[in-house]
Amino acid sequence: MSGPVTPEPLPGPAGEPPRIALKAGGRPILQVEDISLSFGGLKALDRVNLEIREGEILAIIGPNGAGKTSLLNVISGVYHPQQGRILFEGQDRTRFRPHAVANQGVARTFQNLGLFRAMTVLENLMTGRKKFIRTNFFLQAMFWGPAQKAEIEQRERVEQIIDFLGIEHIRKVPVGTLPYGMQKRVELGRALAAEPKLLLLDEPMAGMNLEEKEDISRFILDANEELGITIALIEHDMGVVMDICDRIVVLDYGSKIADGPPAEIRNHPDVIRAYLGTTDDQPPPASATGDITDRAGRAGGGPIEET
Repeated sequence: MSGPVTPEPLPGPAGEPPRIALKAGGRPILQVEDISLSFGGLKALDRVNLEIREGEILAIIGPNGAGKTSLLNVISGVYHPQQGRILFEGQDRTRFRPHAVANQGVARTFQNLGLFRAMTVLENLMTGRKKFIRTNFFLQAMFWGPAQKAEIEQRERVEQIIDFLGIEHIRKVPVGTLPYGMQKRVELGRALAAEPKLLLLDEPMAGMNLEEKEDISRFILDANEELGITIALIEHDMGVVMDICDRIVVLDYGSKIADGPPAEIRNHPDVIRAYLGTTDDQPPPASATGDITDRAGRAGGGPIEET
């Protein structure tokens, strides 16, 4: 497969200069402060604190049921926590609903594909541009005047995303007829079409073969480096996480147990303990050699996040 065509940098909101990626160490774009979330007697998140820094690729990992997807749901406004607050660019938006979070510049993908299967790739990507279309419904239905001009402008941006992802050959194909790996790429494209400042990816490589994982990894890196998008992702493939992420946060039973660069997390005793299920006075089994990259598949490699 040939390399992607890199589109022009996405402009910031309201005519701000193009966003250029800053690597780890930039200012916090999102802060999660003392967040707790419960469902009845089940505590999904327990006083979690973390920050996502502008320009970085952050991984959120942990065994199944650790609370990773619940954390993304809180950040994106799907759930509202019982305790704590969320700051985005310094503003408290703990109680924002998903559409308000999206309008602020946060986009996400989901574990289970949320595409419109009967619509084409182009039409699915156009739904990611909805927040940029300001004309009323009547003009849009008539495809006349300002509505026609606005849609043409949005289609130009979508075509850039199509080029970026290398999916020109399927742009008019119904999404439901595409292979699973290609559908995941389309879902990534729809999120990119929203021009997010922060992109949340929930298991973007689940169910993919090696070649598809390599493609998605490259697109994630390009979105970060070329388009200047800050990214937080959940992923069970520890090889991918160690290769592409600047920093890793580890959850276990709803609590944060580690936060640091891949080299530090790789051999962190609490992380190894969480994945292997060992106790403080019980050493890892003799067969458990290597680092967390080798061990993750045993306890955390499943595709389903339960909470």
